Amino acid sequence: MTDTVTTTTTPAAPADAAAADRALKAKHRAMWASGDYPTLASDLIWSLGARLVAAADVRPAERVLDVAAGSGNVAIPAALRGATVVASDLTPELFDAGRRLATEAGAELEWREADAEALPFGDASFDAVLSCVGVMFAPHHERAAGELVRVVKPGGRIGLLSWTPEGFIGRMFAAMKPFNAPPPAGVQPPPLWGDEQHVRELLGEQVAELSMERGALVVDRFRTGEELRDYFKANYGPTIAVYGRIADDPVQVRALDDALAALGRDAGLDGSGRPIEWEYLLVTAQR
Repeated sequence: MTDTVTTTTTPAAPADAAAADRALKAKHRAMWASGDYPTLASDLIWSLGARLVAAADVRPAERVLDVAAGSGNVAIPAALRGATVVASDLTPELFDAGRRLATEAGAELEWREADAEALPFGDASFDAVLSCVGVMFAPHHERAAGELVRVVKPGGRIGLLSWTPEGFIGRMFAAMKPFNAPPPAGVQPPPLWGDEQHVRELLGEQVAELSMERGALVVDRFRTGEELRDYFKANYGPTIAVYGRIADDPVQVRALDDALAALGRDAGLDGSGRPIEWEYLLVTAQR
């Protein structure tokens, strides 16, 4: 009698997929904990939080969730409007700076460690769910979008502000891409959240009164492309991670140095001190 052996390809077990997801999220957490994102947020993008809070019409006594809150540039102005606010983020290392900023502003809110793709809140828990250049960095866009919709009440609002692919930060990610590792299967580029059609596909029939408009953040901190590049190398987790990957290859380091400095020059940083603009997409919708 001869045994017959059948060879099959076994798909990844759910446990393996869960382990891979935990490893990916740990990598993201370490990336955002590197550098000094709270300083960057205060220096450059703090005003965008109040812009989003106003667009979402946050009101006193409402329950508001800030997803991927960082150091609280949305959560703090929402709390100052009298809302009951939860600031959630995958990277709790950012919370100490957020708590200090909230205390200085006279704002009271709750800080919670949370994965934007698996929020630890019940269905229909919030009157408004907001994210300012935050949820766009969750690796799986459909999961994150589904969670935004799940935790907001029927009739509640979703407000998002994301960098566009064509804007300065979108172009920065494109400049860094050749030096970065290929993303795992299913991971999507963050600036897609700044593309109108992509947002429609993500939110689709789950929302009503979907409104999208492009705006620009005026940045006057940098005079040259080299100055901007060095600031991001010191403070911005995604940039730090790319440089860390190529640190042992001086040719690649020089190439990335040149690419980021050129990006700044192309945007208008010619030493004259004139400001440049970073384009974003502002999205509001109702569940």
